[in-house]
This record gives sequence, structure tokens and C-alpha cells, in this order.
Amino acid sequence: MARPLRFVYPGAVYHIMARGDGGKPIFIEKEDHLLFLHGLSRVCGSHGWRIHAWVLMGNHFHLLLETPEANLVSGMRQLLGSFGQAWNRRHKRRGHVFQGRYKSIPVTGEQASDPFQFRVVADYIHLNPARAGLAGGANGKLVSYEWSSLPAYQRGKGPTWLLFDRVLAAFELAQDGRGRRAYVEYLEKRGRDNDGNLSDAAMAALRNGWYLGDETFRDQLLGLVKKSSKLLMRKGSHAAAPLKGHGEGEAEKMVLLGLDKLGLVDASGRLIQTRKGEPRKVALATVIKAHTSVGNEWLAQRLDMGHNRSVSRLIRQGNDSKEIRKLCSEFSKMLPCED
Repeated sequence: MARPLRFVYPGAVYHIMARGDGGKPIFIEKEDHLLFLHGLSRVCGSHGWRIHAWVLMGNHFHLLLETPEANLVSGMRQLLGSFGQAWNRRHKRRGHVFQGRYKSIPVTGEQASDPFQFRVVADYIHLNPARAGLAGGANGKLVSYEWSSLPAYQRGKGPTWLLFDRVLAAFELAQDGRGRRAYVEYLEKRGRDNDGNLSDAAMAALRNGWYLGDETFRDQLLGLVKKSSKLLMRKGSHAAAPLKGHGEGEAEKMVLLGLDKLGLVDASGRLIQTRKGEPRKVALATVIKAHTSVGNEWLAQRLDMGHNRSVSRLIRQGNDSKEIRKLCSEFSKMLPCED
């Protein structure tokens, strides 16, 4: 059977899900949850991702994910790869951590014309603990389940990559504390009244298969297949602020700034000859890796740091160096503030 297509384009929204290999638990201890969230935070920073809802269950996770740039594949490779390696080290295991390919179902992003799909996915994600009997109704408050974005909705405070506005807008709720409280109470009621089960219409939409949206959205996705050289035309990202790039173009800007500010160029503007593990180069590579999606091979070539595997090793060792951490902090402060 052919693999399902990955629909990748700027401004795409996805329902992402991956399950432990053979259905085995992957979030066993608190540290496993924190490890995944740390990796998700890093990928959101390097790829510009936005998360609108998330939940970590015992043997799987769900994300309602927006990619302002067309970088789903590289980001998921980084997220699942780094988590899998770290998880195996923690549990002294070998082999695959996740079962097969992750699922990435495109969700229509045109809330004004079709908010139903966005609501369905957000509901499905946040009500997972109720359906599993872990929280909600007789099992206590749904918001008491720690490993979900719902507690952040209640507090009105979460990581910078978690956004509340699109979910609240899909439910036509105010973009303030009143709207967030109304949303949380709505979900608590769903957890109390029907154990978090979704309506037949919602489940039918989720079972649709390869997309979540109306026929117009389906036709746009099919157009991507027929005209793979053209991007899906969209009205732009939900946020009004201009988007900051996270690819090689942005990385090159950071290299030029860093080489100059950290004194790594000669009078002609060329990179001076230094050892591959020179602290200033390691700091520069560390910050660029955290803010863009470029790979180790690109950094190794651009900063003359030897083999691409050397970059990973040097960055890892640099995390334990007070000198390099200080250089990273100093260079980060030189970067232009994001809008």
C-alpha cells in the first residue's frame, strides 16, 4: 500500500498523532513528558511552529499544529528523532520508539468559513483524558490532567509557542479571561456529561481520513498533488504580524551578524582560521540551531566546524561550558526582537 501523502505548504494546520511502537507506553514517568515538551519547545523555536492544543497520553500524543513555513517534515524528524534517542537512553532500550509514520491530517485554516473542523480537533485533543478515564466528571476536573494544554488555557499563561486565540475564535469566544474560562467550563461539562465523547458528526469528520475541511479545502489539497511545483494559495497566516523566517536565509543573516559581533572575521570580512571547537563558533552554531531549521551539515560547512557530527558533539559539550553559555546569552541579546 502506498504511503499517505504529506501535504506541506506555508500556513498549514495539522492534527498530528503518533503512537508508541506496538502500542507500548512512551510517557511512563514525569521525565518522559518533560523530555517531549522540551523537544517540542526546541522545534517550535527552530521552525517557527505554533501549537494550538496538545495532549500527551500514556502511549501516544496529539498536536493541533500550525506551520507558518512549509517545514513540517524536517520539524517532525527532529522532534521524534531526538525524543526517541533520548527516551532509549533513559530507559536503556534500543529500537523504534514510535509505531510507523506519524499521522498528519491537514485541517482547514479558514476559520471564518469553516470553524467546525478546528473546534472538532481541539475538542478531541483536550477531551482525551476524559475518554481515557483519567480526568473529568467522576475522575475530577479535566483541567487537573497535567499533560495537556488545557491547564494553560485556564491560567492564561503558557509557553510562547502555545497560542489560545485561534481556538477561542473558532468557538466565537472573547480573547480574554472570560473567553478562556468559558472554554474550559464548556470542556468540563463535556467531561461530566458524556465522558468526553464527541458527537456523531464530529467523529464522522475525524474519520474522514486524509483531511478535515469542506470540499473547497479538499480541492485545494488535491491541487497540490496535481501542481506540486505551486504552493496552496492562502489568505495568509492568522497572525497579523510579519513572519520571521527559519530557513537558510535567516540562518545566513545570523551568521553574518554573529561573525561580526563575535570577532570571527578579518578585515576583508572572511571567516578567520580557528579550530573547529572555538567557543565563539560553538556559541554561534548553538544559537542558530535554536532559532532556525538548518542542519548540522550546513553549520559545519558555513562555520568550518569539521564533520556534521562534530557540530552535534560540540553543541552538546558546549551546554556544559560556562564560557559558551555566556557567549550564547550575549549573542542572543544581539538578535533583532521578533514582532
